[in-house]
Amino acid sequence: MRIPRSCAFVLLVFCSHVVASTASDEVFHNGGTGNCTGCHTTPPQLRGSDAGSTCLICHQAPLGVALPSKYFIATDVGSFSICVQLPPAGDFCWLKKTYKWSTSRGATEFSRGERHGHNIVAIDFGYEADSTHSFSPGGNYPSSSLTCISCHDPHGNYRRRADGSIGTSGPPVVASGSYPDSPDPTASASVGTYRLLCGRGYQPNSLPGTPPMASDPPAAIAPRVFNRSENAYATRVAYGSGMSEWCSNCHAQLNSSHSHPSGASAVLSEGIASNYNSYVRSGDLSGQRERSYNSMVPYELNTRDYAVLKSIAASADLKQSGPAGKENVMCLSCHRAHASGWDASTRWNMQSTYLVYEGTYPGTDNGAPVEYSLGRLSSEIQQTFYDRRATDFATFQRSLCNKCHLRD
Repeated sequence: MRIPRSCAFVLLVFCSHVVASTASDEVFHNGGTGNCTGCHTTPPQLRGSDAGSTCLICHQAPLGVALPSKYFIATDVGSFSICVQLPPAGDFCWLKKTYKWSTSRGATEFSRGERHGHNIVAIDFGYEADSTHSFSPGGNYPSSSLTCISCHDPHGNYRRRADGSIGTSGPPVVASGSYPDSPDPTASASVGTYRLLCGRGYQPNSLPGTPPMASDPPAAIAPRVFNRSENAYATRVAYGSGMSEWCSNCHAQLNSSHSHPSGASAVLSEGIASNYNSYVRSGDLSGQRERSYNSMVPYELNTRDYAVLKSIAASADLKQSGPAGKENVMCLSCHRAHASGWDASTRWNMQSTYLVYEGTYPGTDNGAPVEYSLGRLSSEIQQTFYDRRATDFATFQRSLCNKCHLRD
């Protein structure tokens, strides 16, 4: 679906209207092309200084928003000392958080903000390119060109058709394809790809010299309410298949050489699935498959059947069953897509022995050993766990790698 250069026929809708409470959070994009004037003053002039800044006009939480809400993927750090948005992909705010601490040996260590995720360029909001890596690790995507539209197609041309194929041509996009109540595509109507992710052949016109994508977007379905505290129960995104393969568009060598297998070939054995289901916390293997799912350690269901995915995605205390043994590990099993509070955008601290120490999240504010808090406040660490209670874990909780590997 191509956008006419003249958008005079489009109803003018500003971002202030877009973020109003509605029954449909994707009211602006609606799975495809939004109103031209939402992002452009006069095409091709963007409302922001660059593509990333234009996206964050609507997707960074307004000043003073103190709780996770709607489709915000960044916190205004001028408002709060911690990053408050909790979408499954993570809050880009962590890129602005650098931590410093002294070890028991007297050495000074750092956890630099730019190591906490994908360093999008959004100059108006203080986000800059990665100063360490000129290209994507394990790939050849230039860091100076990394922005929101490196992964998401702003015009929503990519669509899922009735036969399950992905492309930029075919029946028009009539709705998002990301939610349980999204319509199924038909012979006369397509739906958008998951989160407007781009697919094979994508090469944004505004980013010349960037390599075209080789893989299509993953199959996945998210619950309607997805940016929320998981203090009471998990937000379950139903990841179907293709996530690691899609990440390989920029990280091909990293994905193929990573010490931990991921993707379609990394199918969970019955033994690993059994471990996942029985593991509750360090020292507690009393879990049952019916309630064993943990969104801190998600996996792919190894299917592109959207009826199955729609039946599983939820943000309520149900549909929390674990794997049967045919599922697979993916990049997002250990990493968040945008950013996290830890190096390499990991979901939890992989540099320390304990995640919970003496029954509380370790922090510089509660006297926990520095090798467990790594310069962070206990409230910040709780936020990296999406507001879970420390008591959900063992008194001395070790790495969540043990959810699959039972080494603690």
